[in-house]
Amino acid sequence: MSSELYQNIQTFYDQSSALWERTWGEHMHHGYYGPTGTHRKQDRYQAQIDLIDQLLRWARIDQATAILDAGCGIGGSALYLGDRYQAQVSGVTLSPAQATRATERAESAGMSDRAQFLVADVLNTPFPDEHFDFIWSMESGEHYPDKGQFFRESYRLLKPGGRLLMATWCHRSTNSLAGPLTEGEQQHLQWLYQVYHLPYVLSIPDYANLAQQACLADVQTGDWSEAVAPFWDDVITSALNWEAIAGLLKTGWPTIQGAFALGLMRWGFQRGLIRYGILCATKP
Repeated sequence: MSSELYQNIQTFYDQSSALWERTWGEHMHHGYYGPTGTHRKQDRYQAQIDLIDQLLRWARIDQATAILDAGCGIGGSALYLGDRYQAQVSGVTLSPAQATRATERAESAGMSDRAQFLVADVLNTPFPDEHFDFIWSMESGEHYPDKGQFFRESYRLLKPGGRLLMATWCHRSTNSLAGPLTEGEQQHLQWLYQVYHLPYVLSIPDYANLAQQACLADVQTGDWSEAVAPFWDDVITSALNWEAIAGLLKTGWPTIQGAFALGLMRWGFQRGLIRYGILCATKP
């Protein structure tokens, strides 16, 4: 975990996670605003909970006993899933600050006996083979430098019959009338890669192909871009107050850059370049 990319990801989340928690709470991901993105909510926190619930319903995750949260942030999803399924849950992150905060939150929730959070590389975890029956990857796939390895590691970690559920930023499919990404679209993506420390993103069909190559079965995908797109309007609105601005100025340049790029993400959704991909699969 000594690569420049991983160090940059660690620094970004070490510096920004506390500000995000003060502004938005423990869930560091999009919200769900109805299938067409028209169900706006006064409670933005509830929109994030709704996204979790809708994803679980879509993938038909009815039970789980041992859960891995791959890219766990400060433990929002992990603790929610652990409580929902009364399961043992493990979370991994590159950020020591996030792992520490997630552990504190588990203690506060009375879940220390069945929740653990580690600083580890999700592509090469310390867990034994066939250790989990559910792997959850919520908006961390865009950071993976080898996305095929993520699926191979997931296959190793899952018990037979275990399920993987992933939501991740994607670019539009190039297997359509729109054709390959244009030079302008590639430049747009490069700006986002630099600011958010992403090695690259893929299209939704590309992710499905990698999952199948890793021998995962029953691969299903969806495009929920419309359902989550209003999130960026809410994030921009939440940043336009003195408390948020003052907190931002204290975090450091990487987080400030990320704030400046909020409009780039909104524009990416508006122009159809950025897509919100979801995928579920099963280990045979």
